Amino acid sequence: MTFRVLVPMDDSEMAERALRYALKTHSDAEITVLHVVGGPSSMMGRATGIALADDPQAAAQEQANDLLDRAHEIAAESDSEIETIVRVGHPARAVINMSDEFDAVVIGSHGGSLADRLLVGNVAEKIVRRSVAPVTVVR
Repeated sequence: MTFRVLVPMDDSEMAERALRYALKTHSDAEITVLHVVGGPSSMMGRATGIALADDPQAAAQEQANDLLDRAHEIAAESDSEIETIVRVGHPARAVINMSDEFDAVVIGSHGGSLADRLLVGNVAEKIVRRSVAPVTVVR
């Protein structure tokens, strides 16, 4: 049986640390990096643009390409390969909904700007409280 680890990533240093930790600690595991593009709201212009696109999933994938390229670079530093997934929606909800498909979740302690953390809430805390799989929080 393959051990599967989910690593949610945004463009923060903490997310990169979480990926490095997962690659080092779970070197024999199948690592999947998840990037969630936020759902549309009055405060999230890029996400609203994705929602209005002809193909919202393709637009989200395009927006995530630089971040996913960085995730692949980090994996290559460890001579590892990773899977990547892009979803549209609320980051905590997307991770929680996928957590039952994985044996563990490794997440950075915080990410995004201070304003994002105040407005959206602590994503890591929500995931720790509601994830089906065990969660490791990396600082």
